[in-house]
Amino acid sequence: MSKSLFKDFEAVSSKSWKQKIQVDLKGADYNDTLIWHTNEGIDVKPFYHSDEFESSLETSASEATKWKISQVIEVTDAKEANAKAIDAIARGAESVIYNIVSENISIEDLLQNIDLANIAVDIKCNFLSDEFAKKIKSITLSAVEESQITIHTEIIGNLAKTGNWYSNLKEDHEKFDAIVKTTNQFSVDASLYQNAGANIVQQLAYNLAHANEYLNHFDNLSDEIKESIEVTFNTAVGSNYFFEIAKLRALRQLWQTLATEYGFNTNCRIVAIPSKRNKTIYDYNVNMLRTTTECMSAILGGANVIANLPYDSLYHNSNEFGDRIARNQLLVLKNESYFDKVNNPADGAYYIESLTEQLAEKALTLFKDIEANGGFLSQLKEGTIQRKIKESADKEQADFDAKKLILLGTNKHPNPADKMKNDLEVSPFLKIKKRKTLIEPIIEKRLSEGLEIKRLKEE
Repeated sequence: MSKSLFKDFEAVSSKSWKQKIQVDLKGADYNDTLIWHTNEGIDVKPFYHSDEFESSLETSASEATKWKISQVIEVTDAKEANAKAIDAIARGAESVIYNIVSENISIEDLLQNIDLANIAVDIKCNFLSDEFAKKIKSITLSAVEESQITIHTEIIGNLAKTGNWYSNLKEDHEKFDAIVKTTNQFSVDASLYQNAGANIVQQLAYNLAHANEYLNHFDNLSDEIKESIEVTFNTAVGSNYFFEIAKLRALRQLWQTLATEYGFNTNCRIVAIPSKRNKTIYDYNVNMLRTTTECMSAILGGANVIANLPYDSLYHNSNEFGDRIARNQLLVLKNESYFDKVNNPADGAYYIESLTEQLAEKALTLFKDIEANGGFLSQLKEGTIQRKIKESADKEQADFDAKKLILLGTNKHPNPADKMKNDLEVSPFLKIKKRKTLIEPIIEKRLSEGLEIKRLKEE
């Protein structure tokens, strides 16, 4: 017969806990000793309690049992990319992400022998072509009644990343309209802001403001079409474990709030991949530890699709071993670590719920400020978004340089015998190309680049 262990004990309030802690501190200041102040302006307390929540805790993540293991494949040759996809699926991938640089790629060859009814395929186009989208749609419709293909074309994301439209504002929006009407989909590249050094509140606010530009543009569509459009956020996940879980949960809450205002589908799809910002070329095996916890955050935060970053992707060309290790990390999480057994496992964790609430509130405040000052595109053109991200990135870089922010094996406990000069197949460093741009682009940069350049010169 079951018996409650705690029914004979009186409940202890958060006030009582704090009083006990203050006694044990023996005069030390509670705030200075035990409260952690983050770059997002959040004070992280030593404990959280149910009496700090005014209402019951509600589910904010998607069902964690349904996340899919994905493989990113760079497409330069359709048949080679297809062969990689078939092999990845045979080895456990449940989804494929194709990065396509040219519309001359054969879609028929790319999708050959892939079970489109059961395998999710994300096609990221690094160009703008409504005809290409129509071709994908017609091929998939003839192959299977209901496919799981998502076509990603990002005109605002391209402007933010490169400083230019594909063609010009008018032509880009016309083609983008045609693509959305053909596919009933659009996506937001939210990974750019994280990889450039934006803090989590900024990431959420910029994602929302970015998406809001599209919602404003499509506000004249019928309610039926709005409700049928699927929106995907491509996100990068950093190493701040609990904050990243809360970030994805807050993103769903914020999207639901925004989409409701416009009458759009309140469900969004989240594709997550580990951040590049904290990855290193020295002591590169530590990258596997970083990506493992980042993928765990993505799972617990409710990402729908998770693609891991190979540990050697910074300095090696795509290779079978790196891809296999990255995929196997996810397979171990799903099949051996029970990360597909519980729906919304972070629900009810007071710390995560508190972080989710605070991040969402702060992001919403920043979003409203952006909209009150002309909107996301206007602030991009003025350079306000770029400046704010740079301020956040510079602060994070200063913390790294001062060893307040640690990357093990790089700025803490480095191995002086570790040599990399002869192992670089591709350059892992920021490349600056001088060209004329409409706006200042948002630049992605890793924290350890300066230190690595110095070490390479000394080898």
